[in-house]
Amino acid sequence: MTWDDVLDISALALVLIGALLCLTASVGLLRFRDVPTRLHAATKPQVLGLILICIAVALAMRVWPVVAFLVPVILIQFATAPLSAHMVGRAAYRNGTIDERSLYVDELRDAQETPPAAGG
Repeated sequence: MTWDDVLDISALALVLIGALLCLTASVGLLRFRDVPTRLHAATKPQVLGLILICIAVALAMRVWPVVAFLVPVILIQFATAPLSAHMVGRAAYRNGTIDERSLYVDELRDAQETPPAAGG
């Protein structure tokens, strides 16, 4: 078994694990009942699955331009997934679709009760 075979098998395993993580993220979006658990399913396993697939592509292609292309993809995913989940969660809180009894700490309660001061 050569070094190329080991890299190909590793890439195959990473693609399979990444695809399974993305599949569990989509199943979690369909099966979970409330917004916070759906947000967890939409961000954590999906981001990890994409990272594993990107690493697998880099291992399979074995050229630096591919790695240089995949690094910004991963960085943008790191930046956008938590931000979008935060905004969806905050909008769900404001709309009243989150069960407030299930929250351990409600940090937004004080922010909603007191309006921001006018004029800065």
